[in-house]
Parts: sequence; C-alpha cells; structure tokens
Amino acid sequence: MKLLRYGPMGAEKPAMLDADGGIRCLSGVVRDIDGFALSDAAIAMLRGIDPTTLPKVEGNPRLGPCVARPLNYVCIGLNYADHAAEAGMPVPKEPIIFLKSLSAFSGPNDDVKLPRGSKKLDWEVELGIVIGKTARYVSENTWQDYVAGYCVCNDVSEREYQLERGGTWDKGKGCDSFGPTGPWMVTRDEVPDPQALTLWTEVNGKKMQNGSTKTMIFGVAKIVSYVSHFITLQPGDVIATGTPPGVGSGIKPEPVFLKAGDVMRLSVDGLGVQTQKVVEA
Repeated sequence: MKLLRYGPMGAEKPAMLDADGGIRCLSGVVRDIDGFALSDAAIAMLRGIDPTTLPKVEGNPRLGPCVARPLNYVCIGLNYADHAAEAGMPVPKEPIIFLKSLSAFSGPNDDVKLPRGSKKLDWEVELGIVIGKTARYVSENTWQDYVAGYCVCNDVSEREYQLERGGTWDKGKGCDSFGPTGPWMVTRDEVPDPQALTLWTEVNGKKMQNGSTKTMIFGVAKIVSYVSHFITLQPGDVIATGTPPGVGSGIKPEPVFLKAGDVMRLSVDGLGVQTQKVVEA
C-alpha cells in the first residue's frame, strides 16, 4: 500500500494510490498520514479499503511530504563505505547520527532553494524509514515491529556550510527545502528486504548516483535499534539512512555542485521518483 499527501503546502490531505496510480482521498477516513494512521491497526484498516470506493483526486496536484511533519527527522552519515571513501573520511565504527531541521522538510517535487551565497549545493539520495510506533531501546530482533514503511529522501547538503564553517554538520543540512520526502510511503509488507534496493540520482538527465542498499555499513535493523537507544522515536518520525557514492563533492578531478536551474531526479527501487528544480532562495 502506498500512502501519500497532496495539496497546497500546509494544507495537505491524506491519500492512497489505487492500482492504476490514481490518487484516492482518505480525508474521510483519517485526518492525516500521521502517527495514528501509521499504527499497525490503522494500516490494517486502510489496507481493507477498496480504493475505488474513495473519491478520486483529479488533475495533477502538488504532493506534500508523504507523512505529516515528524517530531524527529534523523539522518545517518557516511553509511556507505564507498561514499566514505569518496569523501575522504574513515568508515565509522558506529552509526553517525544527526538531525535535520524540520524547516527543511518538504514535498518530493518542491523546488530546492539555493541559499544566498551558497557555492557547494549537493544531492544525496537515501532510503527513508518511517517509524510506526514509539521506539525506545529496540532490539535488532524486533526492529520490524516499529517500522511503518519506507520512502525516498534527498538529504540536500551545502558542503561549505557542512564542512568548512566550523562546528557540526547541521548548518549544511537544515536549510529551507533541504529535506524532500516522498512521493509516498510504501508499507513495510511491500518491501520484504530493505537491504536489496537500488537507488539513483540524475542531475540534468545525467546519472550521478547508482547504488544499492546492500552496501550499507549499518543496515536498517541496526539503525532502528541503535538510534532508539539515543532518541525515543515517535510514530511518523523519519530516518534517512545514508547515501551511496556519486555525490557532487566526490567527483574527480573537480567537484560538481548544483546551481539555479538544475534539475534533480531521485529514486529508490519500488518507492517512487522525486524531481526537484533548484531555485534562488
């Protein structure tokens, strides 16, 4: 089952996709794709609905983030060995955790805003985990009980802000529009092995990233368990699990960074495609 949100920014409505890819409104059933709708009981209830009985959304509406604004947007850094190598950084012994500002949370096809004065805007396609129930001190044997589903994330990054301006990475990760999420959340029953998914990025039609979640240093089971020992994860929270090689900052001999007018397309196998245009902030 694919759950999504559509409509103007700040006024999105919940929906599901039908078998033909049509958007079917769920606002008469649930208030939003939020913590309640992501519980096992609610997902079982939604799965029992015949989508053709729901109002069909006509046209081509804007898609919002596939879940309502989370309490925590957690990111895992340097989680692919080959990406760590291209970044010139050591492979971490434990998962690197940082939080993305919630003001960065945006729709999958919304414009990405180039910060004023930015010179090193970069892309990062990532598998996103959507949490379905409160997760605290979760064991690696029970991690699936806490996952509602999966989605595509673009951990947009400004490398100068992230790496050259002192302090932690947050300055380069939390600018407005730096967290495109969606286009939809695919429930966990439709993703039997999250460690066997291809993921890619195109910039202006050129393939830049082409990886697989099988090369993660820390897999989904480890990530959910590990993060829950430091942050109590809430229903609707999102964890972006790291990016494969092929980011702009890793290109040799000269890095390639985004500029206004550039277009990114990103996808994770079975989870849909995002498309963003870079615009001046």
